[in-house]
Amino acid sequence: MTHRKIKDQKDYIDLVNELIEHDKHYYKEAKPIISDYDYDLLIKELQAFEKKNPTLIHPNSPSLRIGEALTKGFKHFSHLTPMMSLANTYSKDELKDFIKRIYKLLEKEDVKFCTELKMDGTAISIRYEKGHLTQALTRGNGKTGDDVTLNIKTIKTLPLKLHSSEKNIPDLIEVRGEVFIHKNIFKKLNEKREEDGLDVFANPRNAAAGSLKLLDPKEVAKRHLDVICYSIANAENFVSSQFEMHNYLKEFGLPISSQKHFNLCKNLDDILSFANKIEKTREKLSFEIDGIVIKVDDIKAHKSLGFTGKSPRYAVAYKFAAEQAITTIKDITIQIGRTGILTPVAELEPTFVAGSTISRATLHNLDEIQRKDIRITDTVIIEKGGDVIPKVVSVDFSKRKKGAKKFEMPKKCPICLFDVENVKGEVAYRCTNLNCKGQNLRRLIYFAAKNAMDIEHLGIKVMQTLVERGFVSKPSDIYLLNEEMLSELEGFKEKSIKNLLDSIKKSKKCTFSRFIMALGIKYVGSESADLLANFSKDIKKLQKLTTEELINIEGIGDIAADSIVEYFEDQNNLDEIEKLLSLGVSPQKPKETKKDHLFFSKIFVLTGSLEHFTRDEAKKLIKERGGKTSSSVSKNTDYVLVGSEPGSKFEKAKKLGIKTLTEEEFSAML
Repeated sequence: MTHRKIKDQKDYIDLVNELIEHDKHYYKEAKPIISDYDYDLLIKELQAFEKKNPTLIHPNSPSLRIGEALTKGFKHFSHLTPMMSLANTYSKDELKDFIKRIYKLLEKEDVKFCTELKMDGTAISIRYEKGHLTQALTRGNGKTGDDVTLNIKTIKTLPLKLHSSEKNIPDLIEVRGEVFIHKNIFKKLNEKREEDGLDVFANPRNAAAGSLKLLDPKEVAKRHLDVICYSIANAENFVSSQFEMHNYLKEFGLPISSQKHFNLCKNLDDILSFANKIEKTREKLSFEIDGIVIKVDDIKAHKSLGFTGKSPRYAVAYKFAAEQAITTIKDITIQIGRTGILTPVAELEPTFVAGSTISRATLHNLDEIQRKDIRITDTVIIEKGGDVIPKVVSVDFSKRKKGAKKFEMPKKCPICLFDVENVKGEVAYRCTNLNCKGQNLRRLIYFAAKNAMDIEHLGIKVMQTLVERGFVSKPSDIYLLNEEMLSELEGFKEKSIKNLLDSIKKSKKCTFSRFIMALGIKYVGSESADLLANFSKDIKKLQKLTTEELINIEGIGDIAADSIVEYFEDQNNLDEIEKLLSLGVSPQKPKETKKDHLFFSKIFVLTGSLEHFTRDEAKKLIKERGGKTSSSVSKNTDYVLVGSEPGSKFEKAKKLGIKTLTEEEFSAML
């Protein structure tokens, strides 16, 4: 990823929105699309801008969030103490700076550090009362988490009752740990998902996070999750040292890291020595790690060191460089997106790296290929940064074969042979044929995706097979599939056929907003779809809206309005919508707004961390009652909803005399 530089507020807002999208892929869908390293670079760029421009900090900035959003379907409860996320370091110099800060803050250099494995799983908080496991919560927003007690009880290595031959068991203890999946189980899980026609998990971490959020504990049990415990809430009440913590937990029968996987260090050299030893042996571990954690060993010092933003000052994660491998590029092929954009892809000699065999890597665009001078037959270094997306890092020019030609974008689409055009002002190249089969496949995949019709068992590979067999060429064909047709597909057995048909049937009853998303109208994202759904209420009215009417909807711009009108002027699109409706697809109308509600036509601004709602949930509740939300406080603002640690918006609201609401007052007004 090339370094990003924020030039102005527009760049900043664009980056906020981009990071929110990445958070959604990471936390909600367990399918990250960039590496941890690349994500951290973007976050650092964001934080640097916010430090220089504190009055411009967006209320939804990911820098203000500790972890994932809360999940529907689970009850939510508060942690005894907040579950913070660690700051990341990637170099010896950054680690050196961390140690210097600790020396300065504690006003001494005689400081010991406990080093541990940084498990690549998902954080968990487990409560025991009088020795019995009574509750387990995910990290959630740091203060409140999802109650996954029934799911956590499926982990066989975790005791349901604490026992000790030497120590008194506390009346209440909240243990912190990491839930993960072993590599061999992860491999089998993905093989099974592929067989069932489901998308595979990107890595064990996402598999663990996704499994913990399943609503059926019986399904969770099939995933064979494991856990390692490493800390306790209010730890100073139980032990004096983090190093002792491991043995303290072990005494109660709780699963901890192997003795050789945590260490007591006196200085930077000791820490780096431990890190090097772990990095050399990480491949032999049965589970994934992505670095080590360094904590000040003296637990009493933790409180005095305190926190900065969303991270503790007493600890830091030292992440290992992404795993790399050497391979050769057999070919560079072209992948067509749903809007016709051509993406070059490196077809690689299959190579094992970061827990899986890699045979393809995106090359992004022609500019990227030219910048790195990548050619077919080249020997290249590839990596899976954060075990997510394989990428070509560099070329070994000393091994380049004579006559290796520079790559050129095709002048004709490789799928339909129509002309390819370079998009003005962009690096992208696009197929000019709107009826291109390659684009059509991507549009169908998009139609069935989670944020559109959400057809669970209809993943990329299954859709590709259905298209190749001629069973599906347009969205309405999906609703004509039957048992007889699916039984002709290789690997489709009774259970996988039933799963797919059940998912298709379930998708018929969808929100109007999701249905609009599924249509794939250019320049219409999830927020625009919400605005259109709430304004028009049904598809017939939406089809008839003029450009002027669309522009008058707050949040719909000129370009999007033109695109929407153009979409509904195409008779083929109108015919396809009619067909979908005739086959039982039934978009649910948005709830009618009560004009007599206190929120009707009122403008809200949100600031600080909310305990009982996510920001998205609070905004949804406001909009359902006819209110609006804004990112900045002005004289037109009616209410400012204030959470903990509010920013400059709270001060501005007081200055302008605008009514501020606590969460309790907000809930009462609902």
